[in-house]
Amino acid sequence: METTQTGRIAGKVAIVTGGADGIGHAIARLFAKEGAKVVIADMNADLGTKAAAEINAEFLELDVSKEESWQKLIEDVKTKYGKLNILVNNAGIMGKCNQDPEHMSLADWKFIHTIDLDSVFLGCKYAISLMKETSGSIVNMSSRSGIVGVPLASAYASTKGAVRNHTRSVALYCAQAGYPIRCNSVAPASIMTHMWKQMLGEGTPEFEENYKKQCSSIPLGRFGTPEEVAQAVLHLASDESSYTTGEELVVDGGVLAGTATSPKIK
Repeated sequence: METTQTGRIAGKVAIVTGGADGIGHAIARLFAKEGAKVVIADMNADLGTKAAAEINAEFLELDVSKEESWQKLIEDVKTKYGKLNILVNNAGIMGKCNQDPEHMSLADWKFIHTIDLDSVFLGCKYAISLMKETSGSIVNMSSRSGIVGVPLASAYASTKGAVRNHTRSVALYCAQAGYPIRCNSVAPASIMTHMWKQMLGEGTPEFEENYKKQCSSIPLGRFGTPEEVAQAVLHLASDESSYTTGEELVVDGGVLAGTATSPKIK
């Protein structure tokens, strides 16, 4: 007897870049739970293969900055699954170099843009070619850093600002071309990942104090989790958001809403 797939994205084929760990893996895990056939695309073959096995997904190696790598990935997905319904352009780096606008090198600037921005352009370009044959949803990972200035991470902030606007361009292009493809972005902030743990000084005596100080600047009073970002991505990837395109969903605990300072209510 044939079994019927259940879940919010049951039967859909999804690619999640940078899906071997962190937010990407949380997205891939949730997608698999909700019935999708998930492809984890990542450069780390060991971690990616292990992550895929944990959630009954497939791992395919991908260098998001290389056009030929994207071409091979999309061709492999087309050959095996015959379609692509969801692409999450999640892969990216913060960059460990000095990123202030006065002293940052051009080489470092270009490298970060290649990984964080060129990858999104390439992902959208090649996903469209396959998605337009059926239907699809592209979700690009932006950041609060793409909405506000970040003096010591200017390159990273620049890429995320560009991702936000490219998302709108892709959304309008697909709509005008009559393609059944939506494109939206998610902008997380203060999500407890390995990157934030490092920034807060994990393993040092200062970690707890730094953690509490950061939480005090967040209206909800805590860090978000990768799973909470994954839920936002799932909404935009699913048919629940079928009338939503060119939009951005901010997941930041209320930081961008404004100041949390207000008179105490007695």
